[in-house]
Amino acid sequence: MSGGAWTVLAVAGVTAAYALGSRRLATTPLSSAIVFTGSGVLLGPAVLGVIDTAEAGPVTALLEAALTLVLFTDAMTVRRRDLTRGGFLPRRLLGIGLLLSMAAGWLLAWPLLPGLTVWELALVGVILAPTDAALGKSAIADRRVPSLVRQGLNVESGLNDGMVLPFFLVFLAAVPGTSYAAEGVAGTFWRSLLLSTVLGLLVGGVGGRLLQAARRRGLITREWRHVYVLAVAAGSYELAVVVDGSGFIAAWVAGFAFGHALRNVPATAERGGPQGTAGEAAGGPGRAPAEASGTDRDRDTTADLAEDLGSLLASLALLLFGAVLLGPALQHLSWQIVVYALLSLTVVRMVPVALALAGSGLRPATVLYIGWFGPRGLASVVLGLLVAEEHVAGTELLGRVVAVTVAFSVLLHGATASVLAGAYGAWYRRASAAPAPGLRETAEVPAGPHRRRLGGPHDAPGSRGTA
Repeated sequence: MSGGAWTVLAVAGVTAAYALGSRRLATTPLSSAIVFTGSGVLLGPAVLGVIDTAEAGPVTALLEAALTLVLFTDAMTVRRRDLTRGGFLPRRLLGIGLLLSMAAGWLLAWPLLPGLTVWELALVGVILAPTDAALGKSAIADRRVPSLVRQGLNVESGLNDGMVLPFFLVFLAAVPGTSYAAEGVAGTFWRSLLLSTVLGLLVGGVGGRLLQAARRRGLITREWRHVYVLAVAAGSYELAVVVDGSGFIAAWVAGFAFGHALRNVPATAERGGPQGTAGEAAGGPGRAPAEASGTDRDRDTTADLAEDLGSLLASLALLLFGAVLLGPALQHLSWQIVVYALLSLTVVRMVPVALALAGSGLRPATVLYIGWFGPRGLASVVLGLLVAEEHVAGTELLGRVVAVTVAFSVLLHGATASVLAGAYGAWYRRASAAPAPGLRETAEVPAGPHRRRLGGPHDAPGSRGTA
C-alpha cells in the first residue's frame, strides 16, 4: 500500500473515532483540537511515520480550503450592529488590542529569536496575532458567561484573522527572496489588497443578490442553496488567485458582501420537490421547517453546510499540522522558542487587551478572562505554512515558533476553557446579584451571530447552548 493510502486511512480512522465519541468528549477538557493535533504528532514522521509528509501540496491545499471557508462564513455572520449597538468590546479589541498585539509580538521576538530580519520578526508578530474561537468554544458558548463577553470574543475572532492579512502580505513583500518581493510592497498593495477587495465585493455581492432573487421566486432548493455558498466562497478565492491577488482577502470580503445581500430576504416558498422547504415561509425566509425546534427555527440555515465543512477541514488541518509542522518542530526545541510561545499566549495577548479595555468599566476578572481566551489556531497555522513555503532564510525558525505556540494554545486553552468559563460564570452570578451598581458586564447586546462548530458544547449532554 502506498504512503498516500496510509495517510488517507489514518486521517479517516481518527475522524471516525472522534465522531463516535464526540458527544461524550464535548463534556471533557479533551477538545477536538487536542485530539486531532495529538493524533497528527503520533501518526507523523516524528513518531510512527504512518502519515506521509513528503508531498506538501495536498496539505497546503487542504489548509487553504479550510481557512477560505472559515474566513467566508465568519464574515458572513457579522452584522453592522455587532460593532455599533453594544459593540464597544469588539471595537476596542480589534481597533486597539489587535494592533498592540502585533507590535508586542514583533518587539518580544527581537531578543528571543536572533537571526531573523526585522521584517521576519514582524511576520512572527502578525501570524500569531489572530485568535481562533474554535479552540476555546466553551469559553464563548457557556451561557453562564455574560452575553457582552461572549459576543465580544465571538465577533473579535470572526474578524481579526481577516484584518491581519494586509499586514501579513505587506511584510512578506518586504522580505527579500519571497514571491511577493518580486512585485514589491506597492504591487502587493495594489493586487493583493485593493484588487482582491474589489473582486471579493463583486463576487459576494452579486452572488448574494442572485441567491436572494432565486429564493424569492422559489427557484432553488434548500440543499442547493447550501452548495451555492461553497461555490461563491471558492469562486471569490480563485478569481483573486487568477489575477495574482490574495484569495483569502477576497473570500473574507466576499463573506461580508454575501451576508449583507441576504439580510431580510422576503418570505418565499422554496420548492424542493417531495422534500420541499415551503415550510420555511411560515417562519420567515431561510428558516427551518415548522417541525424544527430550538434556535434552528429562528435563524437562516444557508451557511450550515459551509460552516460544517469548514469545521471538518479545520480539524483535519490540525491533524496534518501535528504531523507536518509540530512533530518536526518538537525535535528542534530551544528555550527561546518555548519562552516566546508562552509569552505570546500571555503577555502579547493579555497586556494589549488590558490596555485596550482601560477605562471601559469592565472588572479585572472580565479583563483577565478576555485576555486569556485568545487562542491561536487555523489562521496562524496557514499563514505560517505559507511563509515556510517561501524557502528563504529564517522561515524554518519562524515555522517552529508558530508550531510550538499553536500547540501550547491547543493544549492550554482547550483544557481550561470549560473550567474557567464555569469559574468566571460563578463570579459573574455573584457580582450581578450584589447591590453594588455599575456592573458593565450586565449591559444588553444584540443577539450574536450563530456559528456552527463541530464538537461544540451544543453537542454535549445538558448543554447550555451556544453563543
